[in-house]
Amino acid sequence: MTQHDDLIVFCGAGGFIGGHLVAEYRRRGYTNLRAVDIKPFEEWHQRFPDVENLRLDLSRRENCFKALEGAVWVYNHAADMGGMGFIETHKALCMLSVLINTHLLEAAKRHKVRRFFFASSACVYAAGKQTSTDVIPLKESDAYPAMPEDGYG
Repeated sequence: MTQHDDLIVFCGAGGFIGGHLVAEYRRRGYTNLRAVDIKPFEEWHQRFPDVENLRLDLSRRENCFKALEGAVWVYNHAADMGGMGFIETHKALCMLSVLINTHLLEAAKRHKVRRFFFASSACVYAAGKQTSTDVIPLKESDAYPAMPEDGYG
């Protein structure tokens, strides 16, 4: 378990899930938190004055190294996406999220981050398992054989 004064970095913190994760760690008494997102601060779902907030493009390698400097834990929710409408019309841009993941992992290794959480999405599941409006709960084994959505997935 991390100490409450260890630096925890939340990438994609301006989004709905990332912002709520920061809020939960604050509620639990963690005080050394860094929130990172590409969006202008006024577009973040929530922002806290007692959290270090950085606006960085994490598809750029040098920004990943800056974001993770001193970090012990990292939560990566950063990606270029915006729902299926965005994904379907911006496939190449969505695929470039691999740069965010690659650079963050490289920075985590260099900075000796102890724990790294990568958040995935339902887009990794075979597209054929997501065509019906009858919701069938998906599990990790359903990601195989791999036939994900062809852009973001």
